[in-house]
Amino acid sequence: MEHQKHALISPVPGTERHIDSFHFGPADAERHVYVQGSLHADELPGMLVAWTLKQRLIALEREGKLACRVTIVPVANPVGLDQQLMDTPLGRYDFETLKNFNRHYVGVADTVADGLETELTEDIGQNRDRIRQRFAAALDALTPTTTLESLRLTLQRLACGADFVLDLHCDFDAVEHLYTTPAAWPVFEPLACYFGAKASMLATDSGGQSFDECFTLVWESLRERFGARFPIDYGTQSITLELRGQQDVDNDIADHDAGAILDWMRHLGLLAGEAPPLPALPYPATELAAMDFLRAPIGGLLVFHLEPGVTVEAGQLIAEIIDPISDRVEPIRAPQPGMFYARSQRRMATAGMIVADIAGHQSHRSGYLLAP
Repeated sequence: MEHQKHALISPVPGTERHIDSFHFGPADAERHVYVQGSLHADELPGMLVAWTLKQRLIALEREGKLACRVTIVPVANPVGLDQQLMDTPLGRYDFETLKNFNRHYVGVADTVADGLETELTEDIGQNRDRIRQRFAAALDALTPTTTLESLRLTLQRLACGADFVLDLHCDFDAVEHLYTTPAAWPVFEPLACYFGAKASMLATDSGGQSFDECFTLVWESLRERFGARFPIDYGTQSITLELRGQQDVDNDIADHDAGAILDWMRHLGLLAGEAPPLPALPYPATELAAMDFLRAPIGGLLVFHLEPGVTVEAGQLIAEIIDPISDRVEPIRAPQPGMFYARSQRRMATAGMIVADIAGHQSHRSGYLLAP
């Protein structure tokens, strides 16, 4: 194992933060897997799974079973991890800029494409290598000016050469689910099966330039520009794994999830050994554009009638909002059939607040598809 430290810009004198990355397997391996935990720093299950995976990889590397390069970043966001307010961790948004830590990653597709045509060949492997070199060079040419920018660029630089990027998150109160692209679904469906994803939502561009899409959108753009004349594959395929809810920081659960990732790696030949048979996928993949955010029509007590992880029918009662002063009771119902997979941890809703998520089958949204 190789341990590297990557310094971030210090916001004020006397402070210092850095990203720690751990690297396993041959440096010149043909394929590379990148895994990071807790980019939203108050979502700690990913940190535990990344740490658990690190312990397993130490043993696997010692046994000579790694057939790829693996990079693990257990703590992807030391900035957000240090954001506490009155004993409450607030790691989703940067205090200084109020920006979501998992949005607005820098796009370099135009820079990578500029002059690329003269360097492309009929060899798909050569094209992949050349695009990766240009991708890395485009990121290296950028100079961050804030701590947040240096955090984002550090993570992009660590992952831009990987074949597979796994970003480990969780929701507030949820069952296992994930987000990836339609193009990457064939390679990640086995991971969804091992993981036991109750919802798998697919979108090429969800509109937020999130961490996972800052890689896939570069390759998507290059394929659109040059794919009719030159062979270009998806040099990086990314997935966001949502490891249930914020309270699911548990060794047994982490062992299961780390094992699912390793079984998926065995399935792809990235790790020596026979992969176990694929379990059935608990729920079919759906388009992210078909997902519904259920919002509170008024403020009041939030009382749920269902637990996450159940299929619902259109019109089925999910929750009620109760105004204890006026005695007004407002039902919140499923707008379409689907999987009720996540809900708020709060029990006092404000008007317009997202209280639940349903993975439906009727696509009806466009543009920005993510939560704030």
